[in-house]
Amino acid sequence: MNIPIYQIDAFSDQLFSGNPAAVCPLQAWLPDDKLQAIAAENNLSETAFFVPLNNTENTYQLRWFTPATEVDLCGHATLASAYVLFELLGIKADRICFHSRSGPSM
Repeated sequence: MNIPIYQIDAFSDQLFSGNPAAVCPLQAWLPDDKLQAIAAENNLSETAFFVPLNNTENTYQLRWFTPATEVDLCGHATLASAYVLFELLGIKADRICFHSRSGPSM
């Protein structure tokens, strides 16, 4: 199984500074135990996973995992996910929307 993983330093434009988070874009959800195992292997404070919502342009489901558990909200991993979408995956939009256990955010 090949899953892209980006390590993004949020709140910084310099390498090895800021607040690191892993970001994994997915096309469909993996089982929770796989998501947790990936986050544990990344061994960063958070690993964010996102999946596009069906039939909704520029809207994604977003989940965050620490090496030990899923969490309800993580600001720096959310910003890192937006960076991956806009800067690395080339999303051309004025905004994106994430849906999570904490509700929608734009």
